[in-house]
Amino acid sequence: MREVIAFLYRLTILAVLGSVVGCQSIPTDPNESPSQSQIDEGQYTVEREGEEVADNETIDESPSVFLKEDIFEPSSTAVLVNKQHPLSDSYEPDDLVLVEVPTVLESVEIRQLRQVAADSLKEMFDAAEEEGIILLARSGYRSYHTQVQLFNNYVEQHGEEAANRYSARPGESEHQTGLAMDVTSESVAKELTEAFGETEEGLWVKENAHHFGFIIRYPEGKESITGYIYEPWHLRYLGQELATAVYDSGLTYEEFLVEEGIDSEIHQ
Repeated sequence: MREVIAFLYRLTILAVLGSVVGCQSIPTDPNESPSQSQIDEGQYTVEREGEEVADNETIDESPSVFLKEDIFEPSSTAVLVNKQHPLSDSYEPDDLVLVEVPTVLESVEIRQLRQVAADSLKEMFDAAEEEGIILLARSGYRSYHTQVQLFNNYVEQHGEEAANRYSARPGESEHQTGLAMDVTSESVAKELTEAFGETEEGLWVKENAHHFGFIIRYPEGKESITGYIYEPWHLRYLGQELATAVYDSGLTYEEFLVEEGIDSEIHQ
């Protein structure tokens, strides 16, 4: 009975919550995209002034029940991180672990994910291998301060306009959540490239990642919504139920949240 009351209470809150504040437009131009070997592991971020860091308690949610505040809770597996909804510079998951899958780069930091995402990634890699698909993990968790360095280096190499378009400002990167992993394969020389999406490995990931709680976060043709160029390599953990719901919808995560009435609008 207590669970039923709690469930009804959550739905009531969801029904009366207001709209999310909109932000600036998102420029995109895939034709001007630099090579992903140059970006290596880019993404964006801006710190919200005065934001308090919430507890690192993991929130377990389903697509039909999770609350609007879950998408703004850094420790939630449903957290929405993009140009409009950044993380604070002090947020760091407290349950990071080294992934137990083949990796490309030596940095210890980027070979980490949150425990639940790391476990699911291993399950996915193992399932892929059983079908003759060999996947490699390239870049997982990145701290706010690591993202500062990456973004600044990118500005120095390619200019701020390109950096704003194809790399993440500190705080705007999903990698800071510890729930995102860039994957690649030998067939694309272990690089991050759009060509991965057309490989046997990339197609397997596209069709199967949701079974293990992951979505391809930045699908093709959705740059104006997600704020990012097509990235068939960038996987975001949401949990199996929510990831499957997003996958079945055929929508981006932003569009899905609008459809579900969680977020009020898509910022284009």
